[in-house]
Amino acid sequence: MNGPVRLLVLDVDGVLTDGTIYIDDAGRQMRGFHIQDGLGITLWKAVGGKVAILTSKRSEAVMTRARMLGIDLVEQGAEDKLPGFERILAATGVTAEQTAYMGDDLLDAVVMRRAGYPIAVANAVDEIKQIARHVTQRPGGQAAVREAVEHLLKSAGHWTMALAAIGANR
Repeated sequence: MNGPVRLLVLDVDGVLTDGTIYIDDAGRQMRGFHIQDGLGITLWKAVGGKVAILTSKRSEAVMTRARMLGIDLVEQGAEDKLPGFERILAATGVTAEQTAYMGDDLLDAVVMRRAGYPIAVANAVDEIKQIARHVTQRPGGQAAVREAVEHLLKSAGHWTMALAAIGANR
């Protein structure tokens, strides 16, 4: 993929989900993921973009969704996200300047300041919106990732190529 952004790193709770964690009577947690975000990730990957997940929580549901989307780079379980972000950069060989990070809350601030293209979801806290170069119209968990991918692809002139790669422009 040509263009300034080659890697998209996503927070989970509040970005890929609406931030709600459902807990049943047995204490099991559940999250909901928006199907259009999955298509956005498919579009991004179709033109050679790389995707990673970086979250402070640990969840098998996140690993399952990552496998469904073909995302191999997943960093979970550290409230200080910067070391995980650096490991993702090292694993991909992509620089921070070539990376978009999408977040919603204060734990994302340190990574958003390091990433070349920080993106906030519409319902992010004000501090995160102030760091962001782009704020989505959609809130987290409501296809904000899909919207951000479209923004990145159109900005780089890759939208038509992405549509062709998935057969959507026939």
